[in-house]
Amino acid sequence: MSAVRVGIDIGGTKTDAVTVGDDGTIGRQLRLPTGFGPDAVLETAVTAVTELADLTGDTVLGFGSIGVGVPGAVDNGRVRHSVNLGLEGLDLGARLGERLGRSVRVDNDVNAAALGAFHLLGEQRTRSLAYLNLGTGLAAGLVLDGHLWRGSLGNAGEIGHIPIDPTGPECPCGQRGCLEVLASGSAIARMWPTDDPKPARALFAVAASGNPDAIAVRDRFIGHVGEAVRLLVLTVDVDSVVIGGGLASLGDELVQRVREVLRGWERQSRFLASIALSERVAIVPADFPAAAVGAALVGEL
Repeated sequence: MSAVRVGIDIGGTKTDAVTVGDDGTIGRQLRLPTGFGPDAVLETAVTAVTELADLTGDTVLGFGSIGVGVPGAVDNGRVRHSVNLGLEGLDLGARLGERLGRSVRVDNDVNAAALGAFHLLGEQRTRSLAYLNLGTGLAAGLVLDGHLWRGSLGNAGEIGHIPIDPTGPECPCGQRGCLEVLASGSAIARMWPTDDPKPARALFAVAASGNPDAIAVRDRFIGHVGEAVRLLVLTVDVDSVVIGGGLASLGDELVQRVREVLRGWERQSRFLASIALSERVAIVPADFPAAAVGAALVGEL
């Protein structure tokens, strides 16, 4: 058996797969369209593994480990539900194991991405990390002392459903004013309606042109992202909060504006200044497949 690990990130529209060597370097990478429904998702994952075997000259049985990250609620390899993939009660780990003839580990994609971000930063720079996933929704993954922390029921990091504004919009979870409806891609789409397929980029571009309405929406969104960062640091005291997900494509402008908000709070609060809140924020590079890399690490746990 080789030391090469395989990680698969099954997203709502695309699946990223990578190999990770024994020294932690990323080897082969590929991207496939994701099918919808149990059979299509299974077929996508099997195809990803077999194509990586062909690319590396290895065999499926020869890989050191195989891990999968998937959106939704995951419990011991079973996907309880994943709306974007059309999955309900799918024993993904067991079914993939049957198809591939070997064991496969499955975890939530945000947890996997947290491990990937931790791998990127390296243990020399951080012992604990919160991965803040800003996409259509909002959630976090936690790595404490090098290990994923899932919580007693697997819900650790579900900060998107913490209400911060009792007068805010209703959240699909049934509460009102949750972080997810204020600091996510869906929040931007609601606050800044546009025909642009990338509402966040459109908002930031119009704001950069000086439009006062766009600036107000952008700054309100940034402020709520700052609240998510503050919440994670004050509850778990992680060394780093790393922003990832679809909105991480906004790049340095996003993280710099979040830091500006945090610095403003630090000027008002000696306590926040004492814990260097603004210095704990980073962002995942646009070309780094965090969830796929993390899935490879999940596979060996």
